[in-house]
Amino acid sequence: MTAPGLDRETYSVGIDFGSESGRAVIIRNRDGVSVGEAVTPYAHGVMDAELPGGIRLGKEWALQHPQDYLDVFQQAVPEALRASGVAAEAVVGLGIDFTACTMLPTRADGTPLCFLPEYESRPHAWVKLWKHHAAQPQADRINALAEERGEPWLPRYGGKISSEWFFAKSLQILEEDPALYAEAERLIEAADWVIWQLTGQENRSACLAGYKAQYQDGHFPSPDFFGALNPEFADVVQTRIQHPLSQLGEKAGGLSDQAAVWTGLKVGTPVAVANIDAHVTLPAAGVVESGRLVAIMGTSTCHVLIHDELKEVPGMCGVVPGGVVPGLYGYEAGQSGVGDLFAWFVKNAVPPEYHQRAKSEGIGLHELLEQDASTQAPGEHGLVALDWLNGNRSVLVDTNLSGLLVGLTLQTRAPDIYRALIEATAYGTRLIVETFEESGVPIHELVIAGGLKRNRMLMQIYADVTGRPLSILDAEQGPALGSAMYAAVATGVYPDIFAAAAAMSQVKLNVYTPNPEAQAVYDELYQEYRELHDYFGRGTNRVMARLKARQQRLQAQRLETGQETANV
Repeated sequence: MTAPGLDRETYSVGIDFGSESGRAVIIRNRDGVSVGEAVTPYAHGVMDAELPGGIRLGKEWALQHPQDYLDVFQQAVPEALRASGVAAEAVVGLGIDFTACTMLPTRADGTPLCFLPEYESRPHAWVKLWKHHAAQPQADRINALAEERGEPWLPRYGGKISSEWFFAKSLQILEEDPALYAEAERLIEAADWVIWQLTGQENRSACLAGYKAQYQDGHFPSPDFFGALNPEFADVVQTRIQHPLSQLGEKAGGLSDQAAVWTGLKVGTPVAVANIDAHVTLPAAGVVESGRLVAIMGTSTCHVLIHDELKEVPGMCGVVPGGVVPGLYGYEAGQSGVGDLFAWFVKNAVPPEYHQRAKSEGIGLHELLEQDASTQAPGEHGLVALDWLNGNRSVLVDTNLSGLLVGLTLQTRAPDIYRALIEATAYGTRLIVETFEESGVPIHELVIAGGLKRNRMLMQIYADVTGRPLSILDAEQGPALGSAMYAAVATGVYPDIFAAAAAMSQVKLNVYTPNPEAQAVYDELYQEYRELHDYFGRGTNRVMARLKARQQRLQAQRLETGQETANV
């Protein structure tokens, strides 16, 4: 059997750029089966303490090295191709997805400023990863001005934009290093930048612009708005961003001679328009219709769903027409820390006895804690936590919030806290689901993707807490599968993403269903979570913000008295 419209077996390459590594997968177009894959860890990882040259970074910074992305093309793609045994001639398209908003300043030819020796010691010359939160003061001013002026785009982002988004990060560059901003001839999403490197042509994704740069109804916010933030910022779109925007499923260009050498693919192989990692996961799971929320669960969680009507949802990250699939509205919300919470706890707060047990049993610490915590009944540990160790993305949109654990006693043990943190993230997801439904966007099923789907205890807790069945994306590299599907559309294998999803998606339905007894207990505990959530996250209580402000002030003073500073 061959793919529609072709008389031979064909394949597409999907490349998923994550927070710590890039993954390349060779996908058979007729059925979505992976025939070869490879992973390239980023050599520089996440730079949140210092630059490669030793320059110290301030609090809430998160940078990356763009060479790490090019390494994925040069290492993971040819390795996946070798593993598949597929000939380069049989690969008819390539698609990518990326964490967002991840952005960088470049020259007009696409050269990152951090590649130039004169700028490599300047923190603002580097890639700002999605979880770079140091632009919160700029985000606060953008939100305040937009609310004061009644900007029509603001409600489509839940009433607030995040410090993670494009213009907050861009304004931070201007205000903290104006000389470097002046040298930046382009400000660009990393997703669009890697497409530029593959094709030799600058191309901007309408999807990325819609969700991360407030592109609504055919235009960005006005020069007048940007000028009111800072006179030097008025022309940011016209001079550093403006470029024709391409829609999902379109062809961005063909592989350049250089990119063909990197990847081992043929010159001219069609490259699809860039996508967001969370969004491209929906068609991979066969979700191309309303009523099913896809939670992409890893270091953080993105909640993405489709609806046929435009609704304003408090605290959502954005709603964009055609932002996930053509003809429907794509909604996004999220939690800034999920897997990161569990990793933080295991790294910093687990006593030696558990390390010794894990070693003697030949298992990892996460597995040991899950094993012990899974023997507990809901509520048995007596704890309730707030899942804000990395701030709150939805529905409060406040990076100044922090974590909280209530109910500690001298009898509390590590598995108790581990389970309480998992439950806290489930409560956070339930609150997001309820907020959508209260705003007229119904959700009857959750589809789980990402690495955390392998944690059986966590999955059952999510089903019990949300009261909804959980289906599971049946592919280890879901975003890469979705990117390959869009590549199959861009190259003409399928007429649209709906046809591609019908043939290529991979999902197991209703793998977890709510346990009525556990659900009843969690309904009660959720009300405790809501009370803590509203007390610390809404209204006049700003204890967490004051503590963080004091911490940042003292850390800044320390930097100023003998260490290199983050800003030039």
